[in-house]
Amino acid sequence: MAVGGSDSGILRAMIIGVGLDARLGLPLRQLREVAREAARLGFESVWTPAGGVPDSFHVCAAWSADTSLRTGISVVPAARMWTPLALAVQAATLAQLSSGRFVLGLGTGGYGPQFWESVGLPNRPIAVMRDYTMSVRRLLAGETVTLDGPVRLRAASLGVKDLPPAPVYLAALGPQMLRLAGEVAEGALLNWATPERIAASRSRIAEGAARAGRDPGEVPVTMYVRVCIDDDVAAARRAFGAQVLGYAMAQPGIPPEAGYRGLFAQMGFDGVLRELEDRRDRGAGLAALVDAAPDELFHAVGYFGPAAAAPAAFARLSAGLDETIVRIITARPGPEPVVDAMTALTPSVIRAAY
Repeated sequence: MAVGGSDSGILRAMIIGVGLDARLGLPLRQLREVAREAARLGFESVWTPAGGVPDSFHVCAAWSADTSLRTGISVVPAARMWTPLALAVQAATLAQLSSGRFVLGLGTGGYGPQFWESVGLPNRPIAVMRDYTMSVRRLLAGETVTLDGPVRLRAASLGVKDLPPAPVYLAALGPQMLRLAGEVAEGALLNWATPERIAASRSRIAEGAARAGRDPGEVPVTMYVRVCIDDDVAAARRAFGAQVLGYAMAQPGIPPEAGYRGLFAQMGFDGVLRELEDRRDRGAGLAALVDAAPDELFHAVGYFGPAAAAPAAFARLSAGLDETIVRIITARPGPEPVVDAMTALTPSVIRAAY
């Protein structure tokens, strides 16, 4: 797969998908209707995160039945909710149902010593995700798997062979996890990354691929780019900003250099976030924090506002990706703003913006 970027020939090779999830508040029936509209508008894949209702595996099954789009989950919080065998069973079923048009994205589901203690695993995220990624891949390949590392399995098998492909992607933020993705996964999933961070992440993925004797081109890089399309700019900013700060601000008990807080700090926003966290600790609510946050923070990782300016912003934010996903945030309930966002950012419109 070609690497995404600003070159128009490379851009044509970039896959452009759409991301729909439980935060939109749509029941399964409407998620199915919206996915059919995405296919009509020319999107090439449709993705959802795990952890909400309706369940992501059921959603992907419905989408596979309704459309010819490639479907994906980004990401399943593996260590928090699943065993490798259970994940492999679900992925194998969707591989059969979709005739090989399903991608399974794996993530840890949390970080820090308290998280790992709560899921009964050692605080060794790289070793744990190596075990998860490799064991799920091997199970999907028809192997019998025994693990004696951080994750334990005893002669686990799906009992079937010659399954359609179900690529296993790994969510990665820090350098070690990015290298691991390049080494053992079939794709890497980034999140909330600026174009500069995407480029740096690709370098770490390539290092991991080289360590395993792989071509970095065998490890496509995919990311949600979030947008909130609405003529009411203030409402769009509030909806978009709430999601940014929900990831970017340090959570109580978590070191500020860890997880997404660490990512945003490394992208130049440590000072901004310290000020916002200080306001929060003095009693400010989320709405007030969004109002106080600088637009620079929000524009660095996504887009909010009217449709006209969205394609150019989205194209800029997608530079360096092999697959870019229009992850939709809405300021109003119902399917209409979702369809409006997809119509504003169809693949043809995004490609024309370069």
